[in-house]
Amino acid sequence: MGKRTLIDRLAILADAAKYDASCASSGSAKRNSLSTNGIGSTEGMGICHAYAPDGRCISLLKILMTNFCIYDCKYCINRVSSNVERARFSVDEIVKLTLDFYKRNYIEGLFLSSGIIRSSNYTMEQMVEVARKLRVEHNFGGYIHLKSIPEADPALIEQAGLHADRLSINIELPREASLKSYAPEKSGAVIRSAMANVRHGIESRQPDRKERGKARPPRFVPGGQSTQMIVGADQSSDNDIMTTSASLYSGYKLRRVYYSAFSPIQDSSGDLPLIKPPLMREHRLYQADWLMRFYGFEKDEIFEARRDGMLDLELDPKLAWALERRERFPVNVNRASREDLLRVPGFGTKSVNRILSARRHTTLRLDHIARIVRSLKTCRDFIETVDWHPSRALDLVTLRDRFVPQPQQLQLF
Repeated sequence: MGKRTLIDRLAILADAAKYDASCASSGSAKRNSLSTNGIGSTEGMGICHAYAPDGRCISLLKILMTNFCIYDCKYCINRVSSNVERARFSVDEIVKLTLDFYKRNYIEGLFLSSGIIRSSNYTMEQMVEVARKLRVEHNFGGYIHLKSIPEADPALIEQAGLHADRLSINIELPREASLKSYAPEKSGAVIRSAMANVRHGIESRQPDRKERGKARPPRFVPGGQSTQMIVGADQSSDNDIMTTSASLYSGYKLRRVYYSAFSPIQDSSGDLPLIKPPLMREHRLYQADWLMRFYGFEKDEIFEARRDGMLDLELDPKLAWALERRERFPVNVNRASREDLLRVPGFGTKSVNRILSARRHTTLRLDHIARIVRSLKTCRDFIETVDWHPSRALDLVTLRDRFVPQPQQLQLF
């Protein structure tokens, strides 16, 4: 077989990177190289699958440096015992690809991960060198996200943080017992220690606003750190997963936890499930995650009525919670606090902000709410306005049936 071309390897390593969901660019610093005679920007528009905090779509070249790996994690398609087609990029090839793609307006940044080759330190050195060359030698101002290797020397993680906008260290599985069973070369303690080092690096470089005369410390991972968990590879419940997420958010100040539904892989271990979990489960986990981060919910509140520890696949977590806690409703939109409004099904953070702003100037009626929220169907039974009260709707045993999707007849052709 002849030597693979760059395009052949790009096809292999871009496809291998699709299993990593944590490539969003939210939280990165605005940076434009026009004033420095460099190249790249985090402010442009492009075709992509990552989004900035203001909703801009940012295109990323998302690849692995290599899909060779010395580890044998049972859930990983690139494990050492797998027979997948292998490929590898050199440091200079990744730098060239990134710059060429940027100049053609295909991308605005780089997401780089890798299998472990030779050792954790060697692999991390190669990834750091990619970021260093882009930043220092080519004055690249675009977005860079590096997937860090927790077993690598902390000094290498430190160097990575000086060049990258975001670092991510995958927690892999929600329970330590599962990690030991499915990925014996990895350690939850080592992963969390690496996360703690990144958090310390971020906090130690925060400028002190009181000392205005002193020089600002060098930027360190301005986009923060994130992680990813595989959903459905082991027997962990949704409660187990969200318990781990809550711990990571509070303990390591993660910017984001990503949830990736397990996909059955070829030649997999008999310990792994033969079918993938429903994608709706992944979606519900993201919704529960949002409730904890932006809506003031505690993890235990979300699962207080879920004895099996699994989220309701038919209803979103906030609506399911509201149906179990009907005594807290209806909420008067003209008098309720922000905290109470955020718990109304169908009310998002933007809707609540608009309600709070509008009621300063007028007494809200139902038609006002209809213009603010996306749909009245979800929220109208849980609110009251000057001209609307849900009457006895909250007492109906069949109230849940109004929101559960109705079964549909499948088409034969």
